[in-house]
Amino acid sequence: MKYDDLQHKTLELLEIVDSAQKEYDNRRNTDLKGDFYTEVKPFADRAHSLSKEWGTDADQFLRSHPQKNLHPNQIKATVENVELLSVQCFFPATSYNRFKSYIQSSFYVIEQVNDILKDFESPK
Repeated sequence: MKYDDLQHKTLELLEIVDSAQKEYDNRRNTDLKGDFYTEVKPFADRAHSLSKEWGTDADQFLRSHPQKNLHPNQIKATVENVELLSVQCFFPATSYNRFKSYIQSSFYVIEQVNDILKDFESPK
């Protein structure tokens, strides 16, 4: 596994979570559901595929470079959260508090991975 691949996937996943947050906020404001075949499925498929790849790579990285404040179970939970929020963001009836909780925890873990990778690659 290459660290720059993991870093690239990490940044892409941050973009997906940010897009999901914006999509959800827009759906709450307009009260319009997303069309399953033209909006929900393409976005969710991309998010699921990327999050699974990222999860595998991040898990391998953490197992070979253990961190004090980040553990493989957090990676697994983040993959699950991204899969949920990538679908739920298109439905305005989704619980606001639960959705925002998924967003916050996903951002936190993904940003932690990003910070660790930056520190890992920078010369010391």
